[in-house]
Amino acid sequence: MAENPAYPVGLRLTGRRVVVLGGGQVAQRRLPALIAAGADITLVSPEATPSVEAMADAGEITWERRPYAEGDLANAWYALIATTDQEANNRASAEAETNRVWCVRSDDADQATAWTPATGHSEGVTIAVLTTDARGRDPRHTAAIRDAVVAGLRDGTLVAPHHRTRTPGVALVGGGPGDPDLITVRGRRLLAEADVVIADRLGPRDLLAELPPHVEVIDAAKIPYGRYMAQEAINNALIEHAKQGKSVVRLKGGDPFVYGRGMEEVQALAEAGIPCTVVPGISSSISVPGAAGIPVTHRGVAHEFTVVSGHVAPDDERSLVDWPSLAKLTGTLVVLMGVDKIGKIAETLIAHGKSADTPVALIQEGTTAAQRRVDATLATVGETARAEDVKPPAVIVIGAVVTVGPKTSG
Repeated sequence: MAENPAYPVGLRLTGRRVVVLGGGQVAQRRLPALIAAGADITLVSPEATPSVEAMADAGEITWERRPYAEGDLANAWYALIATTDQEANNRASAEAETNRVWCVRSDDADQATAWTPATGHSEGVTIAVLTTDARGRDPRHTAAIRDAVVAGLRDGTLVAPHHRTRTPGVALVGGGPGDPDLITVRGRRLLAEADVVIADRLGPRDLLAELPPHVEVIDAAKIPYGRYMAQEAINNALIEHAKQGKSVVRLKGGDPFVYGRGMEEVQALAEAGIPCTVVPGISSSISVPGAAGIPVTHRGVAHEFTVVSGHVAPDDERSLVDWPSLAKLTGTLVVLMGVDKIGKIAETLIAHGKSADTPVALIQEGTTAAQRRVDATLATVGETARAEDVKPPAVIVIGAVVTVGPKTSG
C-alpha cells in the first residue's frame, strides 16, 4: 500500500518554543529561517559550528552546551533533531511523539513526523516544495523544482498575469555592464513587470527584445557627440508616465549612481512626488576589467583602486579631477568615458610623476560578444587607441594589475 502524501502547512512560530538538537551543519542551515520566523529557540548540543556559536553570542538563540536529555522537548511546538548520535536521536524522536511535538530528523526522515520542504522566497511569497512519494524522496529534485519556480518569479519569466501586482511609480534600474545576464535578479523582475521602459544605449539592449508587445520602450540613448535626449526631457518622461499610473523602469547601464546621473532623476521624481525605487547595478568600473582578466586590486600589487571620469580633459576648467594627486598613487586607476581624452590624460599623469612604462589596458564593449582588449603603456596609449580605433564605450585600466593575470579578450 502506497504511503499517504505529506500534508503541507505553514507553521507560525513567533514566540513559540523550538528545540534544536545538534549544532552542526544542519542546524547552521536551518536556524536562520527559524530565527527569521521569530521562534524562541533553544539549542542543545555540546559543540557548535562557529556560525551557530555566533548566533548564540548575538542572543538570537539560547545554547545549552550539553548532550540531549529526556525532557528537553517539554512544551516545544517544533523540534529539529540533527545530532550525530543515532541513539539520542531515537530517544528524542520518541519523546516528540509522546508529547505531540512536530519533529524533523536529519538522519532518518521516515522516523520523523514532519519534513522540511525545499523553500525559497520572492517578493513576499514563500515557495515550499515537498515530494509526494516517500519512495522517491530526493532533496535534489525538490530543490531543483524550488529553484526553477523562484528563478521564474524573480526574473519575470513566470508570472500570474491576472493577479500581477502593479506598482505605479519609477524603478531606477542599473542594468550592469552590457551582458544581459549581469542585470540583478530584482532589476530583471521589475523590467518584466513594467508598462514603460526608458532605456539608455549602454543598458543591456538584449533584454528589451524579451518585453511583451504592450510595453512602451522609449529611447533615451545619450550617444557621445551625437543625438541625445536632454536630461530634462528624460525627467519629464519619467514623471509623465508615472503620473498616468504606470509602472516605469528607467534602465541604465552599469550602476545608476556611477556617472549615470541617477541622482538627478531621483531628485526630479521626489520634487514631483513620484515614488522611486533604486536598484543598484554592477558597475563597469569593476566588472569590465574582471571580464578582461584584470583584477582592480591584487595582493602585493595594488591595495586600492580609484575610478575617475575622463569625459573632460585634465586641462579643461570643468574638470573636478585632481590629476597631479592621482599620478602619485601606487594603486589602480580606472578611467570611464575617457577614450578620446586618454592621450592627454596619459601625458598629464606622466608629467606629474607617473612612470611612462605603466601598463594600460583599454577594454571596449566589455562583457558583450563584441568585447576586445587593447594593451599599451602610458607612453603609447594615446597613439595605440587611435591606431586600433578604440571606440566608446570602453573602460581604461592603468596600473600594474594590467599584467597580473592571463590576457582575456572576450
